[in-house]
Amino acid sequence: MIRVAAVGDIHMGPESQGVLRPAFDTLSDCADLLLLAGDLTRHGTPEEARVVAQEVRDLPVPVVAVLGNHDHHDEQPEKVAALLEDAGVRVLEGEGTVVECAGTRVGVAGTKGFGGGFVGRSAGEFGEPLMKEFVRYSRRCADGLRSALEELGRQDCAARVALTHFSPVADTLAGEPLEIYPFLGSYLLAEAIDTAGADLSVHGHAHAGSEHGMTAGGVRVRNVAQPVIRRAFNVYHLHES
Repeated sequence: MIRVAAVGDIHMGPESQGVLRPAFDTLSDCADLLLLAGDLTRHGTPEEARVVAQEVRDLPVPVVAVLGNHDHHDEQPEKVAALLEDAGVRVLEGEGTVVECAGTRVGVAGTKGFGGGFVGRSAGEFGEPLMKEFVRYSRRCADGLRSALEELGRQDCAARVALTHFSPVADTLAGEPLEIYPFLGSYLLAEAIDTAGADLSVHGHAHAGSEHGMTAGGVRVRNVAQPVIRRAFNVYHLHES
């Protein structure tokens, strides 16, 4: 049994240093791995990223993260990622990593993802260049996730997890206004997950959404935005394949 702790949308700033650390220090008692599903900062500044880095530095379990839209706001996502990496966090974008958890190999594929909507009510790659680029960017994110999951499938992993910020399904958006669904996720992420295969999908972003969902292919989806789970992290269990 693999125990995966996950949380997103912690939105840390200078005054929040130390808020989550006491809970994170207990991770070795209940989890084998911590996943951070984006929006780790409020505005994506290096100052805020340093706060997050201190919060997760030298934790008793491996930490894997993706960035969120807030982490891009100050247009320095590379600096944010570098500060987290310096603290020992593996930050993913269109790539995967294999984590050793108590002798078990767990593959995590990650991308921020993007919007566009869901089947029947989604944006199309048509019209103005800006609209086409919107959809193409979402597709590139999904393609990166699919490729990373496929590569992990060739690396003898006992389980694979898809880690995103934007949602792959509409299920976990229940509670959000319907009008903003296209800005909260994309069906392209779910297609990538179902095509390549995964044992669990974890995302954030939808603060007023719901925790539980599932892709059309039967992969469990969990919205771990902190306003949804209302705790420092939730733990999900994976059975080794």
